[in-house]
Amino acid sequence: MTLTMKLLNGASLCGGCCRHKVLLQLLGPLLSHSKLYSSYRRPGAEPEKKPSWQNADFSLKKGFDTLKTQLSLLKQETQDHLIGPEGQPLSEYMLEQTKVVWQFRSQEDLNKWVISSDVEIGGKSEVYLKLGRNNQAAMLYGTLNTDVPRDGETKYSGYCSMRAKPPLGSFRRKKYYDWSNFNSLYLRVRGDGRPWMVNIYTDPYFSHQKDDLYNYFMFTRGGPYWEEIKIPFSKFFLSSRGRVQDSQHPVWLDKASISTLGFTIGDKVDGPFQLEIDFIGLLNDRAHTEEFAYETYDKNTPV
Repeated sequence: MTLTMKLLNGASLCGGCCRHKVLLQLLGPLLSHSKLYSSYRRPGAEPEKKPSWQNADFSLKKGFDTLKTQLSLLKQETQDHLIGPEGQPLSEYMLEQTKVVWQFRSQEDLNKWVISSDVEIGGKSEVYLKLGRNNQAAMLYGTLNTDVPRDGETKYSGYCSMRAKPPLGSFRRKKYYDWSNFNSLYLRVRGDGRPWMVNIYTDPYFSHQKDDLYNYFMFTRGGPYWEEIKIPFSKFFLSSRGRVQDSQHPVWLDKASISTLGFTIGDKVDGPFQLEIDFIGLLNDRAHTEEFAYETYDKNTPV
């Protein structure tokens, strides 16, 4: 602890702010539970004056424990890479027809997901996530409220969402899902008749693409019975900040694109909602031959 503070106070880099930023990047893997992100700030509210680096927990013991954990993860990743793609022999990987990506059988499975609502922008909607009956499914429930916050800037409100945490490799490296062997998303759900939006998040190549999503609708029929839903990836369309884009292209399913998946409800109907999810998987439907369901065109038409 003393050594770390001496490094922060004695480093001769350009400017105090830059000094702390550089050192935090170097000590990032050794920091545990450091809150270096900025939370939502309502319009007109005073910004936090306390530097973010002062909220970091400089603990050598936690740092060494984290280092030990990350090295074990790196060892496991190396062993899986030597076996084959995703730790499977190449023959099994190429012939795989179905795959369960997420299932919900314990609290640990729920911890892989995060929930959010319009409370982040001052709304009044509520959303909760818990295990269903006999710990056999995830139950997403709450109340939708379309009342717009009176902050003078927000025009629309009334949404709740659930999203899987992006996978991380050793030393907090970004990892991506490789779904190139499959052509459909396969789910087993039980809803209350309200429509949902299924969102696929991809890692942006350019900064202006950070809000891009691939979306498609999921209609639940309600009632006491479970339903199995198959959504071809060719049906997903590109949107950005809630607006469907003119230039469309298929979802890139290779291992350098897809980061996570989520569900959103925002049908502008006030009241309670409920969605139970048994599992979320992938399917290679050989009867489905469609490449893309929407029209594509060149932005710059050749003369």
